[in-house]
Amino acid sequence: MFQVSNSTYHTHHISPGKVSTAPRLLLVAILNLIISIIQVVGGLLSNSLSLLSDSFHNLGDTASLFISFLAAKLSRNSPDFSKTYGYRRIEILAALLNGVVLIAICLFLFFEAFKRFREPQSVITGIMLPVAIGGFIINFVSMLTLQKGKEKNINMRAAYLHLLSDSLSSIAVIAGSIVMFIAGIWWIDPLVSVLVGIFIIYHSWGIVRETVNILMQSTPAEIDIEDLKKSIEEIDEIENIHHVHIWKLDDSLIHFEAHISLHRNLSMDKVMLCKARVEKMLRTSFGISHTTLQFEYESCGHDELILKNH
Repeated sequence: MFQVSNSTYHTHHISPGKVSTAPRLLLVAILNLIISIIQVVGGLLSNSLSLLSDSFHNLGDTASLFISFLAAKLSRNSPDFSKTYGYRRIEILAALLNGVVLIAICLFLFFEAFKRFREPQSVITGIMLPVAIGGFIINFVSMLTLQKGKEKNINMRAAYLHLLSDSLSSIAVIAGSIVMFIAGIWWIDPLVSVLVGIFIIYHSWGIVRETVNILMQSTPAEIDIEDLKKSIEEIDEIENIHHVHIWKLDDSLIHFEAHISLHRNLSMDKVMLCKARVEKMLRTSFGISHTTLQFEYESCGHDELILKNH
């Protein structure tokens, strides 16, 4: 029995595309803080729950954006003896925290909205409307700032979702203030808070689920283990693969390790050729960039695909 692994160390480093992530997150965090302060003052002066809720939402988002900024900075640190994988998962932790914070904020807004449904209160729409419009403009600009790169980085995607929810919240507040100004229907104010909260929870749950799966080292959803097993075992020299583990280090880097049994006892150079074929197939067909393969010949007593008893 002997083990061969992918020695491409640079895969643990941060790709060039992530270098500009931190400055953009810092910029939108500062913009969010500014509009949050304005909305707190506007919400108190206008007596608007939806505007005040939006301000609390923005304040929570501001804290989350600063966390995302710090995570993006720290994730660029190189691996060391205490963190041999590096710090890439800090961004996963930040995304998880952001998702949980969003859901918690929405639950608080539901509680406040319920009290307003029971006792509707009048709102000064002349203050509420311009503040809501200003909030939408700043949030929309911030969204555009994070648009590039949100599909490639879950931390950016969580931050972008915060800003999207802020923008939609501002639109709802604007629409609600117009309706209240025209018709004086004050229960529109808490209704807007509830509708925005439902939308935010729906989208935040996806972020929470994905980050938990990564931290639990779950098999990536896009990979079918049975299909992967079949593809590897179609290589002539290979009898079977077993003791398979597939997980994501972050939202992009997939790791794979397995035991591979050979049909016959091969020389080292032939094993290395076989290894190269396996790695190429994993990279091109399944997007797996880092592999650890243990080659065997009549030496492993367990051949389960997934080892259940460690």
